[in-house]
Amino acid sequence: MAGKYRKPGNADRDKARHPDETLAFFGFKPTLTVLEIDPGEGWYTELLAPALAAQGKLIATTSDPAGPPDQRSTFSGQRFKAFLDKAPEIYGKVQPLVVDDKAPSLGPDGSVDMVLLMRATHGMINNGTFAAWLGAISKVLRKGGVLGIEQHRAPVGADPLVSAKNGYVPERWLIEQCEAAGFKLAGKSEINANAKDTKDYAEGVWALPPSLRLGDKDRAKYVAIGESDRMTLRFVKAN
Repeated sequence: MAGKYRKPGNADRDKARHPDETLAFFGFKPTLTVLEIDPGEGWYTELLAPALAAQGKLIATTSDPAGPPDQRSTFSGQRFKAFLDKAPEIYGKVQPLVVDDKAPSLGPDGSVDMVLLMRATHGMINNGTFAAWLGAISKVLRKGGVLGIEQHRAPVGADPLVSAKNGYVPERWLIEQCEAAGFKLAGKSEINANAKDTKDYAEGVWALPPSLRLGDKDRAKYVAIGESDRMTLRFVKAN
């Protein structure tokens, strides 16, 4: 967390994201084989890669950087490749895994100790692929392995197909989906909870930091709220 290589501003978000406590809750150890799903711009990858470099393994899903130039997914793949390439002494052991979001295949059965889904399930719900992802994760995760989920939390009773468009997912519904896919809920933590998050913004969760999509409009209000209210769930593969 104190690494000088971290992107400017990323360490400032540690107090809102609690990465040390979150990973400890999931049971993270530097000897594990960890699969990070949809790492985005690499906020968690910055922490995971050096922690796993000596004794473990980090696999990170990515879209194809050599895909069609007019596709957003191609840009995302190129961005993540550039992120890894800029510091091979830190990220050289990360194993990027090009995945088809619509039909994900994540590697040999039972080959991973831990899978991390950090603020990613709403996108899968919006794309209609959440069930496919849970199935692929179940296959690649060893029996007794951990699925760790951190996700923006919708109000109780919200329709997931509606709330996911704003970045939020109902906790009870998410647990039900994971348990139906063969995972057993092993624990819940409120380490990433935020009671100030009213979850009713026209721009969805992206009105809040770090996105602050509205720019200077009501900026102080959203900065005062802080990052979203997030559930933190630990599942174990039952079979």
